Amino acid sequence: MLEKSGTMQRMFTATGNALGFAAAQARFFLIAGLVIGIASPAAAETAKPWIAEMIAGLLFLAALRVGPRSLIGALSDFRHSLVATLVFQLLLPIALALSFLLIGWTGTLPTALILMAAAAPVSGSPHLAIMTGNDPAPALRVMTMGTALLPLTVLPVFWLTPELGGADVILSAAARLLAVIALAVGAAFLLRRFLLPDPGVQATRMIDGLSAILMGIVVVGLMSSVGRTLLSNPSDLALNLAIAFGANFLLQFVAAEFLKRTGSQHLAAPLGITAGNRNIALFLTALPASVTDALLLFIGCYQIPMYLTPFMLGRYYRIHGPGKASAGGAGNPAARSRTP
Repeated sequence: MLEKSGTMQRMFTATGNALGFAAAQARFFLIAGLVIGIASPAAAETAKPWIAEMIAGLLFLAALRVGPRSLIGALSDFRHSLVATLVFQLLLPIALALSFLLIGWTGTLPTALILMAAAAPVSGSPHLAIMTGNDPAPALRVMTMGTALLPLTVLPVFWLTPELGGADVILSAAARLLAVIALAVGAAFLLRRFLLPDPGVQATRMIDGLSAILMGIVVVGLMSSVGRTLLSNPSDLALNLAIAFGANFLLQFVAAEFLKRTGSQHLAAPLGITAGNRNIALFLTALPASVTDALLLFIGCYQIPMYLTPFMLGRYYRIHGPGKASAGGAGNPAARSRTP
């Protein structure tokens, strides 16, 4: 009995060490996922059918890490979070949709840009803020509120995008999106309530490690179209990649510069990061494959500037932010993590 107990303890310790290593090296896990997905179309095709489930799993892990108490604390600055969410996820995609309708630009790329603008910030936004030396709390607030309001803010955007299908497709997609968010967050909060009421540093790092591994696998699947197009149509890949970089970095620059010039220097970096780095892949859990298959190339390309943000814009954000990552902002334990 004692021998069995000792064996289980050693297995738990080894698992904890492995997941702690994954958490510490999270950025390299993501880059490795990009490389594997592009270099090995077979690996990408193997992971692709499970993308929707893995995205739901990432939502679950994000909610499990934050917890209900921290979530309530993260929403304390209600006004800034609400305004940023409505501008980023409602006004911007509606403006894009109307502009594209006005000039008659239809097809995969405009649809992808509208969906990108309608998406909530990626769950790793607070960690991207930390990596650039800034306070993660504002990014956490906008990420949590944006995810919670997404099923509502996305409805008018869907209505203005005929390529997504008719009313039945739009309503069912919004309902599925709401169900995925509710189930993932609800399950995570139940687990926190009964099994992890107050996770310590080791448990938090294990969650971070699981998130890093799962994000790396998700990226492999999202690269399925990128690797295939690199061989068959490199010019199409170059176009999608250029638009993805341009849209991502332009949104970050515009938001950061606007906040800086309007006296909100402390929000410039974290909200700039959330403005450009959007969880467009979440729509893969809600929209039918007939719609999303055509979008996979752009979605895959969009992951690249997201994961390169700390490397390419780190110096810019260190200059434009206060340069201090708050370890206790909004009750967020993410400030102690290096996971993106």
